[in-house]
Amino acid sequence: MNIIERAYQLAQSGDCVSMVEIERALSREGFANVLAHMSGPSLRKDLTRMCREAAAERKSSAAG
Repeated sequence: MNIIERAYQLAQSGDCVSMVEIERALSREGFANVLAHMSGPSLRKDLTRMCREAAAERKSSAAG
């Protein structure tokens, strides 16, 4: 799995609620040049949106 695929997985999981958390998780997992790979504005926007959606889903599930 490449770094971009893993970033999307982390965003969808709800385990990371921000780009900073995704970047930290990727670094902990041993991916190199994380900031360079995560620098694209479209990618950042997409991952941030996915983090928000996953967090809202978790909150909704916990409340229900």
